[in-house]
Amino acid sequence: MKHSRGKKIVDLMSLVRLPNLLVVAITMMLMRYAIIRPLLNAIPVTMADNPLLVTRMTFQLGWFDFLILVLSACLITAAGYVINDYFDIRTDFINRGRIIVGNTITRRTAIMYHNVLNILGVAGGTYVSARIGYIWLGIFFVLITGLLWFYSSTFKRQFLIGNIIVALLVAMIPMLVVVYDGAPIYSYYSGVLTDFPGVAILFWWVGGFSLFAFLTTLIREIIKDMEDCEGDREAGMKTLPVRCGLITCKTIVTGLSLVTLVLFYLVWNRFLHDTITLVYISLLLAVPLLSVIYIVVAGRDKQQFHMASRLIKLIMVAGMLYSLVAGAIITSGKIF
Repeated sequence: MKHSRGKKIVDLMSLVRLPNLLVVAITMMLMRYAIIRPLLNAIPVTMADNPLLVTRMTFQLGWFDFLILVLSACLITAAGYVINDYFDIRTDFINRGRIIVGNTITRRTAIMYHNVLNILGVAGGTYVSARIGYIWLGIFFVLITGLLWFYSSTFKRQFLIGNIIVALLVAMIPMLVVVYDGAPIYSYYSGVLTDFPGVAILFWWVGGFSLFAFLTTLIREIIKDMEDCEGDREAGMKTLPVRCGLITCKTIVTGLSLVTLVLFYLVWNRFLHDTITLVYISLLLAVPLLSVIYIVVAGRDKQQFHMASRLIKLIMVAGMLYSLVAGAIITSGKIF
């Protein structure tokens, strides 16, 4: 009995992709504390009621409210994973040889988990939206839950649209932080500073990480479809590999990867210029991404595509961890 209960707990953690949820939470915290906070501290401002006082901007969203925002994003993401497995029982069994929904966790229980996670996530997101004075932003969380449902039930089976939706949703995770921190910062400081610099710089910096997340996620989703091509074809799905073949997918993955590489060095050359970033990009992002291109182009079986998919995931983590380097550079004053 204890063994069965333990297996259910393990399967539940696997169902909601606990490691991925930790990545979501850590990404949001990195954007806030490694990028946004150093940027706020780096820009001197003057209070309107005391022109002689030069100070620095600080967060206007409390840490507890930010924690609720992070939990809400994780809960909705977990609900998305649950409903994805709910609709993918047949293809998961073909591609991986094992399933959780319909096995240790019943379909009815999975739907219950999905609904509870979504309700809690939307409630938390709406609460934080009200706290910053924009309660209508809570609609965003409702739309995301609906989009995840339709992605799993319909869009995932269609040509390319499912890949783009997932990439956009992942890219929204960093942007969620800057929206919920930037709005109250703008509301407060625009009225009390004589030289309010705005919050555009916050969006530019975090937007760079979002673009990176979009491109690498899109690459990974296409590679995963290449890995699952057999099961997707039997299930009647119209994914990119099923419709266009592996050669076309390899060409697209190579093209997207090269675009990503070019953007790395363009951003460095245009805005940064520091040696640490150049070394970081080259060793931890460029070299692994070139390895992904090689593995995908030379790949012929699921194992090779799976290896490329895992390597892309490591690149995504390395890209987000660069925020720690960027934060140190901003704090040092080498950029401003």
